[in-house]
Amino acid sequence: MGHSSDLCQAAFESLPMAILAFDDRLEIVLRNQAATDLIPGGSDLSRALTALTVESRYEDWAAELRKVIDMRVPRRVDVTIRRDGVEAESYFHLLIHPLRGPGGGPTIGGLLVAEDVTAHIGMERRLAVSERLAAVGKLAARVAHELNNPLDGILRYTNLAMRQSADPPADSKVSHYLEQVRSGLLRMGEIIRDLLEFSRSTPGSFEQATINKIVEDALSAMEGRARQADITVVCNFHQADMPVVRGSNLFQIFCNLIKNAIEAMPTGGTLTLTTRLDAADVMVIVEDTGVGLPADAERIFDPFYTTKPVGQGTGLGLAVCKELIEKYSGTITAQRRQPTGTTMTVRIPIRSCAAVPLGKLRDRPNELSADPSVAGANKGVTRCD
Repeated sequence: MGHSSDLCQAAFESLPMAILAFDDRLEIVLRNQAATDLIPGGSDLSRALTALTVESRYEDWAAELRKVIDMRVPRRVDVTIRRDGVEAESYFHLLIHPLRGPGGGPTIGGLLVAEDVTAHIGMERRLAVSERLAAVGKLAARVAHELNNPLDGILRYTNLAMRQSADPPADSKVSHYLEQVRSGLLRMGEIIRDLLEFSRSTPGSFEQATINKIVEDALSAMEGRARQADITVVCNFHQADMPVVRGSNLFQIFCNLIKNAIEAMPTGGTLTLTTRLDAADVMVIVEDTGVGLPADAERIFDPFYTTKPVGQGTGLGLAVCKELIEKYSGTITAQRRQPTGTTMTVRIPIRSCAAVPLGKLRDRPNELSADPSVAGANKGVTRCD
């Protein structure tokens, strides 16, 4: 009998939910460890709840607890609680149940069970935000798709009008106005392409090359911008055993990261591109000596968030990169670089992007790294002066 009693007491104390019993004077007479952690001191339950809760439907806890005892009706209450020493608020679901005496006699008190639902509430809120973003994304994609065709037609006719205005006798004002129109249309086209890319971003499936080759191709695409901005580019490529990977969207990812790094150095600087193999992951690191990350750096991967001036950024570039990388089961992180600049690190599991199974990569790494399609990918240092 004693063993059973000890077992029941141990189970009661080990329950993750706070459970306490109170008498008809609203005094706490029994509580487990979770309840002690929640309400560490005092025996007056109504005062303890008043001090603990910052938001609930009930202001007079004594009246509500008394009602449960007198009317013998259970109560379910959702409350917001702020505990000493804890900055964040917690959300609890309270069940207050009348407690009858032996043999179903008169009510002698009540039982309060408190369940912490903070994580559940947070998940529901994040899900709601995700659903709203998904709805906005679908709407944006639909709008972008519908605008794309008429915009293309307007741009074509604008180009034709510019050609006509360029013939003598030319009207400089008309030419200037048409140039402004064309500039605005090109900007709108860029925004629409970003929206469409964001809405249908999926890993490419067919193109094959080493990571070194893909990064080098992305750098070649951005070489003109780097030269114009007086940026020196240094490439530190892992020389051996680089796996052949698939996915044309990797090229898009690296183009975007290089473009962002170049734009972060308007007065020149150094762009460093590094590739590595780390266990079963392939890593690409893009470093710049530019303006660095904003104060709210955690938001740079949010859709439509941008630190660029109005008209110069859609806020979708890094969001697209993040989504594409996550489709490869990879990660992208941003860190401040000392003394100035930013370090972007892309890490992708080889098994998620390799053109052949991981086991075969390990069996014949030299054969893969010697693939003639990627000859000349490891160039060491490239300078754009």
